[in-house]
Amino acid sequence: MKKKIFISTGEVSGDLHGSLISKALFDEAKGKSVDLEICGLGGERMKKEGVKILQDTTSISAIGIWEALPLIIPTIRIQKRFYKLLKKYPPDCLILIDYMGPNIKIGNKLKKSKIKIPIFYYIAPQEWAWRVGNNSTTNLINFSDKIFAIFKKEAAFYKKRGGNVLWVGHPMIDLTKKLPLKKDARYVLGLRPDQNILLLMPASRPQELKYILPTFMLVARKLQQKYPSLVVYIPSCRKAFDERFKKALIKYQVKGQVISQNDNARLKPYIYSLSKIALCKSGTVNMELALYGIPQIVGYRVSRVTAFIAKKILNFKVRFISPVNLLVNKLIIPEFVQRDFDEKKIFYKSCKILERKSEKIKINKGYAFLKKELGTEGVVQRAAKEIINSII
Repeated sequence: MKKKIFISTGEVSGDLHGSLISKALFDEAKGKSVDLEICGLGGERMKKEGVKILQDTTSISAIGIWEALPLIIPTIRIQKRFYKLLKKYPPDCLILIDYMGPNIKIGNKLKKSKIKIPIFYYIAPQEWAWRVGNNSTTNLINFSDKIFAIFKKEAAFYKKRGGNVLWVGHPMIDLTKKLPLKKDARYVLGLRPDQNILLLMPASRPQELKYILPTFMLVARKLQQKYPSLVVYIPSCRKAFDERFKKALIKYQVKGQVISQNDNARLKPYIYSLSKIALCKSGTVNMELALYGIPQIVGYRVSRVTAFIAKKILNFKVRFISPVNLLVNKLIIPEFVQRDFDEKKIFYKSCKILERKSEKIKINKGYAFLKKELGTEGVVQRAAKEIINSII
């Protein structure tokens, strides 16, 4: 008998995790001779793994209140369409991946309805790390039949509140492979023996092109002036960003290359092999860089309106913004947020990391400690096996 799974996720990182779990689900189903169909909200990566994409949600993403305003109506429309499909063609289960706002609404609505579909939350909101207002939670345990936790602290947080939780580990562990030799990387990328890479990963959302990219470009220009052998590489996670990145390189007189989304998977190992330091936004990429041992500086900025509302009205509290620092509750990698997101400060810290061995040793020790908290390989397969077994 045919089995159907619906997945709901958004943003670039959600599409990545959606593609990984989808592949694992198809593999697990095939091994058990189960005819499986997966439909959902996601993007190109999920589509490549055989998922029928009902709506591409990778471009409908923003962090912040002010920044999200233009996306409210499109998001509501997508939610309504998705909910109608769930009612008309009830799947054997629904998997919610990250995408907190929309997924919490979908989960709560389903729980109150007559539709009885098993709901699994994979990569839940990091409520163990941040608080809003009176410390209330999203109540996702009220509608989730099982939460697949990627962090130990996440599993403990939801278990303590009565959730049905399975800690599977962090999916980035499954993606971390041995990097190519530097000489091979230089050959593939066409770099001289004395050249190394300054890695820029500034944006996966449109707003980040405005608030983050310019500052990182100014820092990159200063670093190249001081260290002429540094070449900037910008892996682009969205086709729509390619031209913006290229124009930014010209505008800020930075020597470098934009790696298109199509070439990312092939060239990333070589780029990582030669990366001396990375300037990046906060997000999943921080964990990936940490697992590869690449020194990084994290920066983030939202509009003043959003920052004011979050701090003064919503009483939003979070000690760190990077998952690397959040997980160990310690400053492993430098963070520069809002007023501190300043080119001079970031430049100065970058120079310290590039020049002082003690800085690199400190970061590497933090990375080693972090890795012990992330579990063992086979993360996505563990989650997929549990899900498939629950619907057959």
